[in-house]
Amino acid sequence: MAQILRDRVFGNSKRHSQRHNPIQTTMPVYPVEDLPNPFGELGPNLSDSELRETVYEILVGACRSSGAKPLTYIPQSEKTDRSDRTTLTSLPSSLQRSTSSAASRVKKALGLKQTASSRRRLGDGDSVSQGKTKRSGTVWELMRVQMRVSEQTDTRVRRALLRVAAGQLGKRIECMVLPLELLQQFKTSDFPSQQEYEAWQRRNLKVLEAGLLLYPSLPLDKKDTAPQQLQKIIRGALEKPIETGKHNESMQVLRSVVMSLACRSFDGSVSDTCHWVDGFPLNLRLYQMLLESCFDPNEETSVIEELDEVLDLIKKTWPVLGINQILHNLCFSWVLFHRYVTTGQVDNDLLSASSNLLEEVEQDANGTKDPSYLKILSSTLSSILGWAEKRLLAYRDIFHSGNIESMQNILSLGLLSAKILIEDISHEYRRKRKGVNVARDRVDAYIRSSMRSAFAQKLEKVGSSKRLSKSQNNLIPGLSALAQDVSELAFSEKGIFGPVLKRWHPFATGVAMATLHSCYGNELKQFVTGISELTPDTIQVLRAADKLEKDLVQIAVEDSVDSEDGGKSIIREMPPYEAEAVIANLVKAWIRTRVDRLKEWVDRNLQQEVWNPRATKERFAPSAIEVLRIIDETLEAFFMLPIPIHAALVPELMTGLDRCLQHYISKAKSGCGTRSTFIPALPALTRCSAGSKFHGVFKKKERSHISQRRKSQVGTTNGDSSFGIPQLCVRINTLQLIRMELGVFEKRIMAHLGNSESTQGDNIANGTGKMFELSASASVEGIQQLCEATAYKVIFHDLSHVLWDGLYVVDVSSSRIEPFLQELEQYLEIISSTVHDRVRTRVITDVMKASFDGFLLVLLAGGPSRTFTEKDSDIIEEDFKFLTDLFWSNGDGLPTDLINKLSTTVKGILPLYRTDTNSLIEQFKRVTLDGSPAKSRMPMPPTSGQWNSNEPNTLLRVLCCRNDETAAKFLKKTYNLPKKL
Repeated sequence: MAQILRDRVFGNSKRHSQRHNPIQTTMPVYPVEDLPNPFGELGPNLSDSELRETVYEILVGACRSSGAKPLTYIPQSEKTDRSDRTTLTSLPSSLQRSTSSAASRVKKALGLKQTASSRRRLGDGDSVSQGKTKRSGTVWELMRVQMRVSEQTDTRVRRALLRVAAGQLGKRIECMVLPLELLQQFKTSDFPSQQEYEAWQRRNLKVLEAGLLLYPSLPLDKKDTAPQQLQKIIRGALEKPIETGKHNESMQVLRSVVMSLACRSFDGSVSDTCHWVDGFPLNLRLYQMLLESCFDPNEETSVIEELDEVLDLIKKTWPVLGINQILHNLCFSWVLFHRYVTTGQVDNDLLSASSNLLEEVEQDANGTKDPSYLKILSSTLSSILGWAEKRLLAYRDIFHSGNIESMQNILSLGLLSAKILIEDISHEYRRKRKGVNVARDRVDAYIRSSMRSAFAQKLEKVGSSKRLSKSQNNLIPGLSALAQDVSELAFSEKGIFGPVLKRWHPFATGVAMATLHSCYGNELKQFVTGISELTPDTIQVLRAADKLEKDLVQIAVEDSVDSEDGGKSIIREMPPYEAEAVIANLVKAWIRTRVDRLKEWVDRNLQQEVWNPRATKERFAPSAIEVLRIIDETLEAFFMLPIPIHAALVPELMTGLDRCLQHYISKAKSGCGTRSTFIPALPALTRCSAGSKFHGVFKKKERSHISQRRKSQVGTTNGDSSFGIPQLCVRINTLQLIRMELGVFEKRIMAHLGNSESTQGDNIANGTGKMFELSASASVEGIQQLCEATAYKVIFHDLSHVLWDGLYVVDVSSSRIEPFLQELEQYLEIISSTVHDRVRTRVITDVMKASFDGFLLVLLAGGPSRTFTEKDSDIIEEDFKFLTDLFWSNGDGLPTDLINKLSTTVKGILPLYRTDTNSLIEQFKRVTLDGSPAKSRMPMPPTSGQWNSNEPNTLLRVLCCRNDETAAKFLKKTYNLPKKL
C-alpha cells in the first residue's frame, strides 16, 4: 500500500521535470543561497528533524481532536452542505473559492500554474466515487511523506493519540499539553531501542523547555518558582531518563509544573486552553515546516497538486500553534519567497505567488495593531526587501532581456514590501510624509544606483582599454570611447528596462538618462579642468560629449513627452555640457595667456626702450614694431585654431589685444608731460615807473647773468635723454605707426571672417562691432598730448633762456626776438626731419601755437624786468611778424590761413601797446566796472590766462608794464601795487 501511495504521489516527478518553461530556458541559474529566518532562530537545542517530528505530532493530534471519528480525511467534494469542524479553510477571504472545480483554488488565487496531471487527478469524478477511505488515506500518506516521517513513527504517534483520546474523551488538542501526554503514553517497549526512546523523551522535554521557558506565549512572572522547577526537572531528565508512569511521583511533579505554566492567562486566571507551543518564534518556525510540506520533494520548485487539501489539514493546527489568518498569510508568503531563493531563483511562479499573497498581508497590516505581529511583519518584510534591493540597486548586473520577467516579479515583491513597511507600519510616515509615492521613490533610487554602477563598469573598461592602447600607440581618447559606450548603455536601458520600470515610475527612462548624463558630466568636468590648450583629442572628446548629450536628452524627452510637465523636471536635472562653451572657454584661456604674455612683454621692454631716432630707419621705436609683430602672429594663430566659432570669439581676442596696445600707448606717453607741465608760473603783479630803464654795461652784465643762470637750470632739468625732443618725436611716430596698423589688422580680420555665417561676423563687417576702439582713441589722444608736450617743451623749457629770460628784458630795442628765432629754427629742422610726415604739420602747428603763447606771456606776464613805452610797439609788432614768417617760411611752411587763425589773439592785443595810457585806463575802467559808475572801488580782475584786448586782466597787465607816470599813479592809487617784488 505504501509503495502504491509513493508511486501515486511521486510518479509524475519525471513528467514534471520535463515540462517546458520558455522563461527558464533563458534564465541563468543563480547560486543557491539562504536567508536569515525573519521569525528568529531557535538556537541549537532543537534540530529541524526534531521540530518536524513535533509539528507532525501536533498535526495528527489536531486532526484527531477536530472530530469524534478516527483519524480520517473526507474529500472536499463530499462536504457539501455539511458543517464539519474538519472543513477549515486556510486561505484569506479574498482567496476562498470552491475546490469542487477541477483546478486548485489556491493555485489559481496565488497565480501558480495548473499542471495537466493536476487537472486530471483533481477533476476525475471516478476517483472520488471510489470511496472516502482510499482518498483520505492518500492525502495523509502524502503528508507523512512530505514531512519525512517514517511509517513506524506515524503508527506510534497515532496509537499514542488513540490512548490519549481514550483517557480524555472529547478533550480538544488545544486544551492539553501534547508532549506531556505523549511522555505518559510511551514506554521503552514502544521504540526499537532504548537510545531511540531516550532521544524521543529528550526531544519532548526540549520542546517543553522551548515552549514554556524560552519562548512562552505569556511573559514569565519573576516571582513564580515554576520556571525554575521545570528547568531543574528538564536538566535532570536530560542526564537520566525520567520515569513516565501515570502514577509516578516525578511525572506527577512534571505535570503539575507544566500545567501551571501552560494554563496561565493575562488576567491571572486559569485557562482551559494550554499555551505550550504558541509563543513566538517557536510557533512560526513549526508552522513554517508545515507549509514547506506543500512543495514536491523531487521537484523543489513545484507546489504539490493536493495543495488545497493539505492546507485544509494544516489549518487544524492553528489553535495549538496560536496561528491566525494574518500570521498564515505572512508565513506562507515568506515560505514561497524563501523557496524561490533557495532553489536558485528559477521559478518566477513562486515569486509571483509570494507577491500576490503579500497583497493580503498589506490588508492585514492595515487592520491590526498587534505589536508582536507588526514586529514579525517588519522583520519579514525587511528581509525580503533587503534581498530584493541587493539585486535592484544594480539590476543591470543581474537582469537582461532573457530574464526581465524575473526582474518585474522581484520589483513587485520588493516595492510592495517597502510600501507596507513605510506606509502601513511606520508611524513617522503617517505623521509627516502623507502623499509620498514610496514605489516611485524606491524605483528612482534603483535606477540611479544601477546607472551609476553600470557607468562605473564602463569607466573601468575604458581605463583598461586606455592602458592597453598606450602600448599599441592608439590615440583614441578614452572619454570618446566612454561616450559611445554610455550611449549604447542608454539605448539598451530604454529598450529593455524602461518599459518594466515605467509601471512604477513615469519618468523611469528619463531618470536613467539624467543619471548617465550626470556621471559622464563629472568625468567631462575633470577632463576639462585638466586641459590647458586645445588639441585634436580635446576636440574629439568634446564632440563625442555633445553627441552623447543629444542622445540622452532625446531619449529623456521621448520618455516623458506624455507627462504632466512634459519632462521639464528631468531636463532640469541635465545641465548642458555646453561643449561649444567649453571650447570657447579654452580659447578664451588661450587668448588670456597670449594677452598676459604680451602685456608682460610690454612692461619689460618699455623699461629698456630709449626711443632712439637712429634705432630704425623709419624712426619708430623697436618695441612698437615687436608688439605689432606679436599681435599679427597672435591673430594668425587664432584663426588657425581647429574650432568653428572664430567669429564669436574675435571680440574677446580684439578686446585683449586692444587693451595691450592701449597699455603700450599709455606707457609710451607716460612721463612726457603736457602743455601745462612746461608753462611757467606767472609772477605777481607789480608796476614800473618812469626812469626805470638802465643803460650801459651794467644792463648787459645783468642780462648776461640772468641768461646764464637760466641756462644752467635748463640743463639740470633735462638730464633724462629719453624725454628729449628727438625722443619725443620718436614717441609720436610710434603712436602714429600703431594708429595706421590698426586699420591693417582690421582688414586682415575681416578677410578671415569673410566666409563666416556668424552674426558676430556680420556685425563686425557692418561696423556695428568696432575693433580696437580703446587703442585707436588712445593713439589719437596720445599723439595730441605728445605734440603739445613737444611744442611747449621746446618753447618754455628748451628755449626759455632766449624767450622767457631774454626777450625784451630791460630794454626792448636791445633784446629782440632774433636769438629766439635762430634757435627755434634749429628745433623745427630736428622736428621736420624726425617726425612722420602724417603728423609733421600737427607738431609744427603746436610749436607755433606754443611760441605765440610764449610771446604773449613775455608781453603780459614778463615780470618787473620788462617795461614798454608806446614807441616800443613798432618793435614788438615787427618781432611778431618775424615769428610768423618763420612758420610761413616763404610758403614752404604752414598755410597762411592757419597762421592767421592762430595769431588772431596776439594781433588783437598788440594794438594796446601803441594806445596812450589815459585811453588804456578808461578802457580798463569801462570793462572792469562793466558800465556801473556806482562802484567806488574797482575790483582786482582775476588772471584767467585767456588773453583778450577787452579782458580786464589783459588791460591791467598792459598798464602794469607801461613805463610812464600816469600809469604808475593810477596803479598806486587803485591797487597800491609795488614797484618792486
